[in-house]
Amino acid sequence: MSEQVGKQSLHFANPPYIISSASVVGTKEGEGPLGDRFDMVGEDDRFDGSTWEESESMLQKIALHTALEKAGIRPQDLRYLFAGDLLGQSVATSFGLQEFGIPLFGLYGACSTAGLALTLAAMALSAGYADLDAAVTSSHFASAEKQFRFPLEYANQRPLSSTWTVTGSGAFILAGRRAYEAIPGNHHGKDPHRRIKITGVTTGKIVDFGIHDSMNMGAAMAPAAQDVIETHLKDFSRSPSDYDRIITGDLGLIGKEILLDLMREKGIDLSAVHEDCGIKIFDNEKQGTGSGGSGCGCSAVTLSAYYLPMLESGEFRRILFVPTGALLSKISFNEGQNVPGIAHAVVLESE
Repeated sequence: MSEQVGKQSLHFANPPYIISSASVVGTKEGEGPLGDRFDMVGEDDRFDGSTWEESESMLQKIALHTALEKAGIRPQDLRYLFAGDLLGQSVATSFGLQEFGIPLFGLYGACSTAGLALTLAAMALSAGYADLDAAVTSSHFASAEKQFRFPLEYANQRPLSSTWTVTGSGAFILAGRRAYEAIPGNHHGKDPHRRIKITGVTTGKIVDFGIHDSMNMGAAMAPAAQDVIETHLKDFSRSPSDYDRIITGDLGLIGKEILLDLMREKGIDLSAVHEDCGIKIFDNEKQGTGSGGSGCGCSAVTLSAYYLPMLESGEFRRILFVPTGALLSKISFNEGQNVPGIAHAVVLESE
């Protein structure tokens, strides 16, 4: 069961567990600082797809297959999939996951989709609506450029404020306590790794600061990150020091500084514990990625490959995972609309 906390949060009295995860990335991500941590780095960014959209579908397919194999379960053991991507009508998800034959909740939260998927998957498990489910998301540099900016053939020059869409997919298998204990090898005390559980969530609101620059996603998303982090801390009566890390998804270098400034205006100093997946995944100076990484896959693969192992090892005991999204489309942008943002916060703890 779940307990409502404050304005926008839930505390899970029966927290679900993340029993496995998988990260599949492209070549540029494999050349970055986390390259040796990912489960799979593609030989190229096609992944045997005939189009960029098909390539992104292959990313999700490989990621979910890998996560299922690591968990030692079959696709038919999953009650639900919670999944989405950046493309129109979530075509990467629908074409990538259809062969699994699992009931699907198709999601769109822009680059915050990893947080949205984990939130809803955890809610279903905690409420007893499922025993096992999965959260999956992806992005692809070429398919995102084609939809939101310019096709690669255009070879446009990118401003330094822009972020580089990560080619990657992250998949997470979640289980309720009873299902977790029933899986061989998962009993506490027999596994050298600590168990990872989702103990709470704070669902974000749409926040619009009037940003019009679609090449500066960090500025559009930082206010939403500030809003949900501040709300989360109030709802749970916590301070930043209660977390080993507070991790945003896709703010990049510019968005990070805006977030820290906005939080200081609220009397909250995040500087000692804040990190951003978009900064962590690339070496911006060597790889020419502008302000950092973004895309649904950015926070998902970084959580899977980097932060979850830190929780499993006991180096971290509690983190706040806050993927951030810019809620625009090519239609809204071309019609002169603002670029609003949203962010969702997920509490991950080890035991």
